[in-house]
Amino acid sequence: MTEDHATLPDEVRVRLYDQALNAARIGAWECALETERLSWTQGVYDIFGYPESNPLRRADIVDLYIDESRRHMELARAEVIRSGLPVTLDAEIRTWRGERRWMRLSINAVHEGGRPVRIFGSKQDVTSDRQALESLRQQAETDPLTGLANRSVFQARYREVVNDSLNHGFASALVLIDLDGFKQLNDTFGHLAGDACLCEVAQRLRRAFHNAGLVGRLGGDEFAIILRAPKDPARIAGVLQKTVMMLSRPLFWNGLRLQVGASIGAALIGRPHRRPIAELFAEADIALYDAKAAGRNRVHLIGDEKRGLAA
Repeated sequence: MTEDHATLPDEVRVRLYDQALNAARIGAWECALETERLSWTQGVYDIFGYPESNPLRRADIVDLYIDESRRHMELARAEVIRSGLPVTLDAEIRTWRGERRWMRLSINAVHEGGRPVRIFGSKQDVTSDRQALESLRQQAETDPLTGLANRSVFQARYREVVNDSLNHGFASALVLIDLDGFKQLNDTFGHLAGDACLCEVAQRLRRAFHNAGLVGRLGGDEFAIILRAPKDPARIAGVLQKTVMMLSRPLFWNGLRLQVGASIGAALIGRPHRRPIAELFAEADIALYDAKAAGRNRVHLIGDEKRGLAA
């Protein structure tokens, strides 16, 4: 009787195993709980970009985790030690050379005499996978021209923003901005000039309202903002009037001086935030129509707290 294949020598089997792990960018690790002594395979050193000549101290390695990932890792580690059940999570790190990476971390526990004595697992570099997913998410959620949130995401995130417990669930107004004179600019100078104008408007809004709950482009020359502050209607009107002035400043593109105006309508959200976004959009649309009817380059607010405040 003949064998179809020969048994691989140990050194060949180890070499093939190491090659497979390296190709998959995976490394193995272990930590002795009593001493916190770490042991790594080459793959983990590669993921962290950590020199093998450096002392392998847990405190130094933990510092390489990005803050939020560090908290999640420590919580997962403690849970595995407590329960003995394995955990897998994705964590973001900054390598020893400062490069940001994502890795998939598995944690298992070994018990002796009824108590945990060490934990071990694997670490795999999943940076490219995370980047691909982030790229797909960005494409799905953002306006491709300006990079702002698109209409569907803006509406979907409204409830998330106004219920944000970290910011005490506060949102003061839904703001709609429509550019005045944009069609004429587009017809006169062409779509490339129009696109340049829309991108500049988006940049100005992003800079001016970086602390807002959300800034988005709803389509065409219409933009939207969920304001967190101020909450006083008169102060909101003042901020938005300054926004009209800011958006009316000319921009220069390919030697051309381009200029548009802006009409703004805002619906005051009020508290508690129980009104659906469709109702707020309807009110903001009415306010925007009133601003345009009043002569354009105007601001008009409407809502439960103060109906018909114009600026």
